[in-house]
Amino acid sequence: MHPLTIIFGFILAVTIVAFGFGLVMHKRQIAYKERKNALDREAKYGASPASADKHRELEERVRVLERIATDNKVDLAMQIEALRDVQELDRLEQNAR
Repeated sequence: MHPLTIIFGFILAVTIVAFGFGLVMHKRQIAYKERKNALDREAKYGASPASADKHRELEERVRVLERIATDNKVDLAMQIEALRDVQELDRLEQNAR
């Protein structure tokens, strides 16, 4: 085997390993920057009370939907109508503000 072929193979192997290592380091750096930016945003803006209220409201709606889905189907129509009434009241309340 020619010595230049061996040298070329060695350089090629080192290059592949170096690019692989660089790729892993780049991915870690991007993840670090994304996490740092998220923490900076959270520290700057915090969790606003409006978003916390909206989150609680959505959680309550999900609980209602889960209860509707798992309860007997006899009362399903009445519960859906009650939910629509609550949504209509919320909509009217929003418009009144």
